[in-house]
Amino acid sequence: MGLFNKLFNSDSNESKGGEGTKSTGDLPWIELNTLAQLEEIKERSKTKTQFIFKHSTRCGVSRMVISQFKKDYQLEEGQADLYYLDLLNHRDISNAIANQFNVMHESPQLLVLKNGVVVKHDSHGSINSLQLDTFV
Repeated sequence: MGLFNKLFNSDSNESKGGEGTKSTGDLPWIELNTLAQLEEIKERSKTKTQFIFKHSTRCGVSRMVISQFKKDYQLEEGQADLYYLDLLNHRDISNAIANQFNVMHESPQLLVLKNGVVVKHDSHGSINSLQLDTFV
């Protein structure tokens, strides 16, 4: 099974780095795994841009998009908070995001929150066309 994971770079088995962070490449991911975090994210977005990356670990398109996202991510740590949502394990959180922020669920999907609201969202290949630095 180890070879399979190496070949397909499965995020579901990557090690955790630090409290609440998910080590997926060199990005400063914060694992989104509770509904309570949504209120924290909303509140934090009033002083710092918040990104939520919704990812399906079983979807080939989602794997390609997140791989490219990791390669292209240019923000410095501290410019924004970057949350990672594993859709297979936390579909309830994805549904809550859709309801709370009035954004239709898609996968993969990136949401940008500022001042308590989603100011931009995109899905699939369009995620990697977003100029994230324009939101910080």
